[in-house]
Amino acid sequence: MDGKMLARLGAVVFVAFAIVMTVIDMTRKEAPPEASLPSIVAPNNDPLHDELIHCQLLGEAGAHDDACLRAWAENRRRFLAPGARPEAKLPEPGELIAPSKPEAR
Repeated sequence: MDGKMLARLGAVVFVAFAIVMTVIDMTRKEAPPEASLPSIVAPNNDPLHDELIHCQLLGEAGAHDDACLRAWAENRRRFLAPGARPEAKLPEPGELIAPSKPEAR
């Protein structure tokens, strides 16, 4: 076998391998995505949680709101207290929910 013939044989083997792998990939059935079950969350009776969500909805205006400043200070106090663990995580900005009870101001 000369060099040209060996190169042609290598190219044919490579193309055949690529075709076989493409056919295998195209005929493989994709597994259906696992349905994620909605998490069951107990209703939150913490007024601080509702106030923090309200402040989050205010956006930049919350930095000038006295109620928000007090809520953030209380949240920091709770968070930094020795042995403290937050009860529930605040929702991400894309999944904001309205507070459970609107409070009179």
